Amino acid sequence: MRILFVGPSHPEAAWLFKALQESAHSLQRADDLRDGVFLASQEPYDAVVLMVLEVGFYSSLQGFIGKFAAAGNGAAIVAVLGVATAQDRTRVLRAGADACFCQPYSFIEMHERMAALQRVAGGRVAVGGGSGFVSAAASVLPAVGGACLDTATRELVFDGRRVAVTRREFLLLECLLRQVNAPVARDQLIRYAWPEKEDVDPSSVNLVVSRLRRKLLGDVPEVRIETVSRFGYQVCV
Repeated sequence: MRILFVGPSHPEAAWLFKALQESAHSLQRADDLRDGVFLASQEPYDAVVLMVLEVGFYSSLQGFIGKFAAAGNGAAIVAVLGVATAQDRTRVLRAGADACFCQPYSFIEMHERMAALQRVAGGRVAVGGGSGFVSAAASVLPAVGGACLDTATRELVFDGRRVAVTRREFLLLECLLRQVNAPVARDQLIRYAWPEKEDVDPSSVNLVVSRLRRKLLGDVPEVRIETVSRFGYQVCV
């Protein structure tokens, strides 16, 4: 899942960001709401997580939710508050958020709620060309050409066979499967699979692709990753 995380420089925000990262999601981060709206308009996201911990900023959050809804182009909007009353949460939901949590919250519940929102949205996956990412999320991402990704076990599933992959390999595969049988630019793969890094050596992409090719050839040869000269890669199913 491609997630835009907007939150302050705070230990609680750092913990949630890391938890989402370790759950095999591709994250982009913004420190404030205004910057977040700009990033939301730059590329499609599956979900936008807005964390506001100070009670005094709840009203400001409510004013920004509509902007995120407009810029996010269908992304699920999840608000995470600090200490909050039922009235605070209700106001956030009425402002347009799809879900609202407050401290103390359960990460597992939040994660499953985000997956449920994507299932309700239809769990779309790109099947043709195009340069952007489109929505896809659930315990098992929707199948494309018979291939799908199991986010719970971090495996590629094809015709009953399963291939375990690393977090980086999972993200790269997810990006490729969103545009199956269509070329994906190398810089797009880097943004998706290495979101925490400013500069990534192209050889790192080649290394991950080589490892994936060996795994796929041994267990699911029907799924192939092909090189697109001077552009990037594409997955063929």
